[in-house]
Amino acid sequence: MLFETRKTCVTVEDTIHEFGPEPAGTHVKGAVAVVVSNPYVGDYVSDLSPATQELRQMGERLGELLISHMGGEPDAIDGYGKGAIVGTAGEIEHGAMWHIPGGGGMRAAIGRGEAIVPSTKKVGPPGSRLDVPLTHLEWSYVGSHYDSIEVGVPDSPRPDELVLILAMSIGGRVNARLAGGFNLNDRGQDGVPV
Repeated sequence: MLFETRKTCVTVEDTIHEFGPEPAGTHVKGAVAVVVSNPYVGDYVSDLSPATQELRQMGERLGELLISHMGGEPDAIDGYGKGAIVGTAGEIEHGAMWHIPGGGGMRAAIGRGEAIVPSTKKVGPPGSRLDVPLTHLEWSYVGSHYDSIEVGVPDSPRPDELVLILAMSIGGRVNARLAGGFNLNDRGQDGVPV
């Protein structure tokens, strides 16, 4: 095993009111962050691919955990994103290695997801926070789902650690009314991005 887990943190935001009309439906955002050892600190490693399988399995487990905290219904999830914070003894590429397997594992936990999983990463000290982007899981151009969730773990990452993050949403932004924003019915129409 390459990655030793020190802690896992889950946060869920259930927005009831956003200063306008009472919203229809559910509007929930959540994130799970796992703090793990970084096996690649201290030396340049040209091939990071040995981490892929373990990270994909971790992504699926974390995705299932987050879904359980957001009501337990994978079919309710309609948005997603991911991110990584690398401790200061690591390099930005150590965060990038999370993106493909983490996203793939999360899609497996949800049971679907056609759109690219948006992502971000940075190197930072303990207490660093990251704005993790969220978009619709079927089509990234759904304007009601352009969003983010702020994630951080107070004592993490230590210099030789990684904070690996998955995020999900249900219902998009409260009272979304983005001028010119697309919805799922626009997909495939003339002049609309694929």
